[in-house]
Amino acid sequence: MSTEHALPGPCALCGGARGIRRDGAWCCASCEWRYGDAPDPDLPLPRVDVVYYIRFGRRVKIGTSRRPRQRLASIRHDELLAFERGGRPLEQQRHSDFASIREGGEWFTFTDELRSHVIALRRRGEPWPLYGRWLSEALRGFEHSTSGR
Repeated sequence: MSTEHALPGPCALCGGARGIRRDGAWCCASCEWRYGDAPDPDLPLPRVDVVYYIRFGRRVKIGTSRRPRQRLASIRHDELLAFERGGRPLEQQRHSDFASIREGGEWFTFTDELRSHVIALRRRGEPWPLYGRWLSEALRGFEHSTSGR
C-alpha cells in the first residue's frame, strides 16, 4: 500500500501537493502524473469531456464541457457538485433521467433523487482531482475508464 507524502513542489498537471511512490518515481496522488514531467506546452491537451453538476440556490445545472475550468468560470453558481466523464450523449441521458424535475433548459430542482446521484458520483472522488486524473490518463495514452478509479 502506498503512503502519501508531500511532493517537493506542485504537480505540473493538476497542482496537487501530495505524492505517492510508483515504480521508483514520485507521482501526484490526485492525478497520478509523474512528478517532474511536464505536458508539452506546444501541444494541445487531449480532449476529456465531462458532464458537470453545479448548484445555484436550490437548482442544479447538468451540462457538458471539454474545458470545464473555462466553462464553469463563465456560469454563475454556488458550488461545483460533481463531474462525470462523458460528453453530449451522457448529458442527454442525465437530462432524460431527471426530466421529471427539469425547471427549464439544463436546470433541475435539487431533489433527494438528484442529490443521491450526486453523492454516488462524489464517492468516486472530488471533481477537480478526478478531472486531473482523467487528463493524466489521456496524456499517458490510457483508455477511458468509467470506474472513476
